[in-house]
This record gives sequence, structure tokens and C-alpha cells, in this order.
Amino acid sequence: MSRLFPVFVVFVTSLFAAGAAQADVKVLTSIKPLQLIAAAVQDGVAVPEVLLPPGASPHNFALRPSDVRRVQSVDLLYWIGPDMETFLPRVLKGRTATTVAVQDLPGMKLRIFGEDSHSHAEEADDHDHDHRPGSVDAHLWLSTVNARVIATRMAADLSAADPVNAERYQSNAKAFGERLDALDARLKKRLAGVEGKPYFVFHEAFDYFEEAYGLKHAGVFSVAAEVQPGAQHVAAMRARLQEVGKTCVFSEPPLRPRLAETLVAGLPVKLAELDALGGYTPATAQGYEQVLEKLGNDLAGCLESL
Repeated sequence: MSRLFPVFVVFVTSLFAAGAAQADVKVLTSIKPLQLIAAAVQDGVAVPEVLLPPGASPHNFALRPSDVRRVQSVDLLYWIGPDMETFLPRVLKGRTATTVAVQDLPGMKLRIFGEDSHSHAEEADDHDHDHRPGSVDAHLWLSTVNARVIATRMAADLSAADPVNAERYQSNAKAFGERLDALDARLKKRLAGVEGKPYFVFHEAFDYFEEAYGLKHAGVFSVAAEVQPGAQHVAAMRARLQEVGKTCVFSEPPLRPRLAETLVAGLPVKLAELDALGGYTPATAQGYEQVLEKLGNDLAGCLESL
């Protein structure tokens, strides 16, 4: 029995060390889509945390003291970058652990506002964030190409921080990429029938998705949530809708702009929602795919119903 005791101690110590390696690596992402990518990479090991609660805007979120403490304490933190989470740079100055602005990763395919010929309906002067021509379109997670790049970096960081599970992280990232190939094929098939159909959005957030699947919005009704546009402005937007005829106008949850019902009253126009963030999607290995699949189904469903 005494001869077995050292072996038993080594065995228990090894188990403890493996468990500690898993538990000690704390991952925090700024927004839900990044959490879902991290969840795919960490599947079977741990569940990453997310900073913003469902329904919160990544453009103007107000951090609580407890949020600041979380930001400072985690081992790995992933955010889009200063073109999205404008509230984060000041807080990140105090961080010493690994912090990754994914928009700066090599291999990311970034879009720049104003580089295409999208038509814009007359817009209100006040925007809730920067969509000026020449600025980076930070809604980059809606490209599966970018999701792959992000997952690869997360797998590398986690493997370095938690060598015990390195093989699992790499395997998960590979499986994620394979599922994205299948997702791309499904979305291309699902959206093929609505290519060229005009629709409008209240927020220019979907260009990456549109580019990938052959879609293009006809205009953006970009209105600050706290500003009620004047009659002349509403009339100009209604004129644009009348010109197009049967169409869909998409807002984003959780709030529909106050002028939406007035804008489409009496016109052959349907109001619907597109959720770019997937705020209530469970942080599971397939969560990211669920967000994009729902986006495609919701967009196609409205256009097909016209």
C-alpha cells in the first residue's frame, strides 16, 4: 500500500493541475457574437463570458464599476476595436493581460463605409456612432471569413494559456471552420431566390453579410433613436418607399424606431427585424451559426412574402 501512495499522489496532483489549467483561463468578450465564436473554440472545456447584456448597444454602452473590474481581471479579452466599442479604450489602458482587437488581426477582410454605391435615403444629422465615409465597418463578425480568423487566434491564445487542452482548442477551431463551410452553402441556397429584391434598413450593419450572399439594401433610413425627424424628412423617406413599391424595411431588436409605423402606413411595405448581434443566443458551440442562419431566414422570409 505504501508503495502505491507516491503513484496515487502523482495521479491526483496531475488531475488537479489539469483542472486548474482549465479553470484559471478566464475569457471575456465585449459582445455576444465574439462570445459565440469563443464558445465554439472552448467547447467541452469552459464557457466564455460576455460583457454586454442582451439588448445593449456596443456603440454607447455605459460600464458599471463591476464591469470595469471584470475587464481588468480576465486572462483573455476580445473586442472588435475602437470603431465599435467606443466605451472600452479608456478602460483597457489599465489592462496588462492579453487583449485582442479583432479588427486588427492579420487576414481580416474589412469593409470601409463609402467604398460601394449603396443608395442612402435622406438621413438625420445625428447618428449613434460613426458610419462616416472612410471609416471601418466594424460589423465584421457577419463575415464567416472573419469568424474563421478570429477563431484561429482564439485557439492559439487558449492553447498557449492552457496547454493541457491545446489539442481540444485546435480541434474545435477546425470543426468550427468545417461547420462554417456547410453554413455558407446553406445560406447561399436559402438566399439565392431573393437576390436583387430591394429592401431597406434602419442601420447599416449588414454589408458583410450582403456581400457574402449576393444581396444589397436599397437604402438606409438612419435616424438617431432620440431624435424624431421632421415632416419633410419623413416625406422624403416615404417617397423613396413609394418609388420602390413592395419591399421590406428592417429594424434591429430590441427597439423599433418610433417613426417606423408612420413611415410605412398605407404602403405595400412590411416591417421586420434583423438581429445582427443575436443577444439571446445561448453560448454553445453552434451559437454563431444559429445567429447567421436566423439572419438569413428572417431576411429571405420577409422578401419572399411580398
